[in-house]
Amino acid sequence: MQDLKNLSRKKPSRGFSIFGSGSNNRRFKPAAEPLRFRLAIPVGKRRQQIKLALLFLAVVLALAPVCASLLRKAPPIWPQITSWINFHAEAPPKTVEAAIPPTVPSHFETAGNLLGKAENVDGQLSAVAPDGIRYNYTLLGGLQKRVHDYLALHQVPYAVFVAIEPSTGRILGMTSYSSVDPNWGREAFYGLYPMASLFKIITASAALESRKITPGTVIEFRGNSYSENPRYWYASPKGRNNRMDVTHAMGKSINPVYGRLASDIAGRNSIMASVDRFGFNQNIFPGIPVKSSQAAAPASDHNLMLMGAGLDHDVKISPLHAAVIMSAIANNGKMMAPALTRNSVTAGGIEENLFVPKELRQLVAPETAASLKQMLSSTVLTGTSRKAFHDRRGRPLLRVPIAAKTGSINGTDPKGHYSWFAAFAPIDNPRIALAALVINPDKWKIKASQVGEQALEEFFRKQGRD
Repeated sequence: MQDLKNLSRKKPSRGFSIFGSGSNNRRFKPAAEPLRFRLAIPVGKRRQQIKLALLFLAVVLALAPVCASLLRKAPPIWPQITSWINFHAEAPPKTVEAAIPPTVPSHFETAGNLLGKAENVDGQLSAVAPDGIRYNYTLLGGLQKRVHDYLALHQVPYAVFVAIEPSTGRILGMTSYSSVDPNWGREAFYGLYPMASLFKIITASAALESRKITPGTVIEFRGNSYSENPRYWYASPKGRNNRMDVTHAMGKSINPVYGRLASDIAGRNSIMASVDRFGFNQNIFPGIPVKSSQAAAPASDHNLMLMGAGLDHDVKISPLHAAVIMSAIANNGKMMAPALTRNSVTAGGIEENLFVPKELRQLVAPETAASLKQMLSSTVLTGTSRKAFHDRRGRPLLRVPIAAKTGSINGTDPKGHYSWFAAFAPIDNPRIALAALVINPDKWKIKASQVGEQALEEFFRKQGRD
């Protein structure tokens, strides 16, 4: 048998080396022999690294006293360091943009703001601006005074009036009045209000331009003539429907006829094309602080019928734009730019001509304008404005043929009942076109057609223009 006491065994080494080069497999000595630790001497590359480390440490220890002395004598540098960090942390400076010069008001806007200070000299109105420039208006003093005095006499809550010479665009009258809010009138010409049945003119023009009707076209419908619910307007296949031609329907402002005309004859695309030609949803008056008239495309046939009949409360127009539209129809479809001043004169006597007639666009074809004139002629003769232009015996107050359209609708800004009257005269050779808007509470004061009658009487009778 083998003698086991002479066998050796391996155990993990308890020794260690600072540099990690000691053996992990050493043989243990007999118990009587003391245990000795041996350090391995580094050689080669390891030795060179240790020398460099010791040299660097010696240099640092040698320079430490010198650096401490210099730091004590030097001024504090922490604020400089902080400032440097903050400077570079900030966002880079933006490029300086050129200053936008302030918008210079147009002659129209400046003269419009001075209108309340205008003086009447021999029937002509003028006003002096703060810079000494005198603006001479195109307005007729007599017409301006007659309408304003009429509105003030009846203490109407809100009213606005605009009159234009169709062939040139020269504004003949522009006045407003409010017994509720005196400041309302300053912007009344340029604000937007529900268009009401004045929109029937656009409905008719769309059908006329596409040659789908003539002034004598008859349309059948059911229900009341002034019904506001399109559900009851469709003609019954069983017969017994109401019948009316589009000319008499224009004069009497029959809702079902023009609702069906919009949906069943003209069509949505034709109506919206006409809306665009008439200048809605766009700025067609550069230099004039008027808001763009609004008319969104109807989402359904039901809404199209409401729009065509003038019952869409979201279709809005300014009195100035309404007067320009009537002026364009009177001018064989040519829309002229509205002008408020004839000329200006500086304090030194230098005169500048500010009035040059300018055509903006062809609103409708001359043939369409002629048909619209015929259709609009029934409003004063047999339609909604007959009472305003005839005495109790039915005799006409003016012996001038007038084309006109009324509109009536409730509104909220300001709250009340909106009464429109838009017209031009004489029909064959128009010399004046106008738009009047009166807003009444539940208790009526006057209608817009009465304002129109006063204006036309002043223009034709008092000035000997019959």
